[in-house]
Amino acid sequence: MNFRQLRYFCEVADSGTLARAAQRLFVAPTAISMQISQLEEGLGGALFDRAVKPMTLTPLGRFFLPRARELLADRQRLEEDTRDVASGKSGWLGIGFVRSLLNSVLPAAVRAFRLKHPDVKLDLVELLSEHQPAHLRSGRIHIGLSRFAEQQISPPADLRHVPLFDDPFVVAVPTDHRGAKRGSVSLAELSKLPLISYPKDPQSSFAQHVLARLHEAGVQPRVGHEAIEIHTALSLVAAGLGYAVVGASVAQRAQSDVAFVRLAALKACTSVVAVTRVDEEGPLVASMLKTLLAPYAR
Repeated sequence: MNFRQLRYFCEVADSGTLARAAQRLFVAPTAISMQISQLEEGLGGALFDRAVKPMTLTPLGRFFLPRARELLADRQRLEEDTRDVASGKSGWLGIGFVRSLLNSVLPAAVRAFRLKHPDVKLDLVELLSEHQPAHLRSGRIHIGLSRFAEQQISPPADLRHVPLFDDPFVVAVPTDHRGAKRGSVSLAELSKLPLISYPKDPQSSFAQHVLARLHEAGVQPRVGHEAIEIHTALSLVAAGLGYAVVGASVAQRAQSDVAFVRLAALKACTSVVAVTRVDEEGPLVASMLKTLLAPYAR
């Protein structure tokens, strides 16, 4: 299957006959017929019922037509976007991010960057910190916005970490919890609640780091639920199923049914960093890094 075959098929479906499709495409009807026959052979079934005049789509053809149109539209958009980037009319910047940063640094940075670069195409990709290096190395993203535990921030030799801010841990509890009003929770109160752990991913050590810091603080956590990502964890907290440990910046755009409180014994924090390749020198990357750093400049 190729794009020429898809184009010929869609044109015949729209025109109703090979002859009209040939006139629109400025090719011989026999060429269109041959391409559609090859397409049908590759798909394993007839797309048109040729026993009636004008020929009509078969059930397979009706299934295939909207999907073929979608592929052709995607191809056209890709060609247009790529031409814009190649000609300098617009640029492209890929940013990977951990979901917790949707509550703090990412929205403001995107808004500020778009004001400076309205024609640049921003490709935002949600990725755990541990998954971002592979995408940086492949060129899928230019910048990774990552969250690391304190002892995990030494970058590999081919990557550069630009520190943005340190984010102390806080405890997320339901708003009807007794600690919500006073803004803090005691060890005894926390020990009565199950921990909602996240992210549930074999490559991530964040959940294990949280458990270790809770142990150091004197809490003996019992995991009640494991969530794939932070927003699921916070929804489980809101449902009264336990507590979660998150960075304090998450509270900047907090949901109304979750309270973020201190645990005095929990002194640890995480580091939020922007990660790039060491050989990355693009002006758009430099501009975005400057934008990300602006709120924390002293």
